[in-house]
Amino acid sequence: MKMSMVYSYLNADIKKIEGELEETILAESPLLREASLHLLHAGGKRIRPVFVLLGAKFGNYSIEEVKNVATALELIHMASLVHDDVIDDADLRRGQPTIKAKWDNRIAMYTGDYIFSRSLELMTNIKDPLAHKILSDTIVELCIGEIDQLKDKYNFEQNLRKYLLRIKRKTALLIAASCQLGAVASGCTEDVHKKLYRFGYYVGMSFQITDDVLDFTGTEKELGKPAGGDLLQGNITLPVLFAMEAKDVKMRITNVHEHTDKEEIAKIISLIKRTGSIDRSLAMSDLYLKKALDVLDTLPSNRAKRTLKDIAKFIGKRRF
Repeated sequence: MKMSMVYSYLNADIKKIEGELEETILAESPLLREASLHLLHAGGKRIRPVFVLLGAKFGNYSIEEVKNVATALELIHMASLVHDDVIDDADLRRGQPTIKAKWDNRIAMYTGDYIFSRSLELMTNIKDPLAHKILSDTIVELCIGEIDQLKDKYNFEQNLRKYLLRIKRKTALLIAASCQLGAVASGCTEDVHKKLYRFGYYVGMSFQITDDVLDFTGTEKELGKPAGGDLLQGNITLPVLFAMEAKDVKMRITNVHEHTDKEEIAKIISLIKRTGSIDRSLAMSDLYLKKALDVLDTLPSNRAKRTLKDIAKFIGKRRF
């Protein structure tokens, strides 16, 4: 079963957000418009808008009120992907050529900036200053996370704490903000929207750890990019950190550079799997999921709560 089946009752509202996304990124410049639509039509899980909608279900739900938040959060995510692909020199995203590969780095950077700017424009429709404070704080942390990831490329001496802080900024905080901002936009109490933030944070941490595992356990067809791509790009993820506790494996891994051939990466992936680091990483992902579910238990009971629980469990079982 696909995760989208868990929240299929939201399909009408999700379709409305898809329409808002397309309408929002239509630029006067033909090139900007084509590049933006190329990214949008490549697809995506749209998990951040879903979290916005579900967070809003704990308050006075109105799709007209929350659609701007849901669309804005997805646009921020999309903009970050465009910039990521430039930094990582990535040619594929979800099995499709990246904007920087189809055009060039300059077009990609301007497209990312344009999409990001449009997201901020949408947020002006939200009058609550708390929503703007939450979003601005999240964007600041997201940018710091991206800089840290760039700075730590091929840094094989980084520790677990640095990795966890990086994925918190890179992924978890935007998911946390999605849950919280949906609740804020629908007039939830402080107690509820703060609990939803914590839920989103824990789910986001689990989600990213699982993604980092799938980079080694998935196929190129499943990933939409070559397996082991994170390591090849110098991004040191949890399975790699655990695997490097074995000195012989660490010696092999620390020789990786951007021009390492596919055969060597495939051999290193096999070594990483044999160390047990995949299972250890998944166990840490499960710990974050348990924390998410514990927070969820303290929230009012409704259909959205049951859906969030199902999504969390689905993320925990994600193996393609």
